[in-house]
Amino acid sequence: MKNSALIKGTAAIAVGAALLLGGGGTLASWNASASATPGTISAGDLNIAKSAAGVWTDRAGATININTYKVVPGDKLTYTQVLDVTLTGDKMAATIAATGTGAASGFTATNVIVTDPVLTVGGTVVANPLKTSQTVTATITFEFKSTTTGRADVNQTYNFGNVGFTLNQITQSGLA
Repeated sequence: MKNSALIKGTAAIAVGAALLLGGGGTLASWNASASATPGTISAGDLNIAKSAAGVWTDRAGATININTYKVVPGDKLTYTQVLDVTLTGDKMAATIAATGTGAASGFTATNVIVTDPVLTVGGTVVANPLKTSQTVTATITFEFKSTTTGRADVNQTYNFGNVGFTLNQITQSGLA
């Protein structure tokens, strides 16, 4: 009797397993896959380079040698530098700033005006930020004010030996 119950139990388990595996249920699961070709991401470029040596001129527009020229109150000297600006990239924008034009060196700060660079393209003034690659002319002026009195700033120097131009990327709207 015991054997008969054991055999019946074993048979019931075998039938149940057969039903599950064969047709009463399933152990299979479906899956599918697809491939995509998202492409390649490429970085842009940001660069600034001088295309020729800069030029100093006096108020009348005559070229001067800055190493030998002696300014007097009322003089206004202009430094002009042609720059090749590379801005490659969607939503690329950058500003140009002059470096090395800060402190008045030996001059009294109230007697001297040094301007930020004025940018032109083909003679037309352009404003920062720049958004395309182009050749830009940067102009900085140094003015020894005519209101300088007495012997103020006699034999003083202003070192423009470290003047440079920096291109700084800015974040345009729509970027986070």
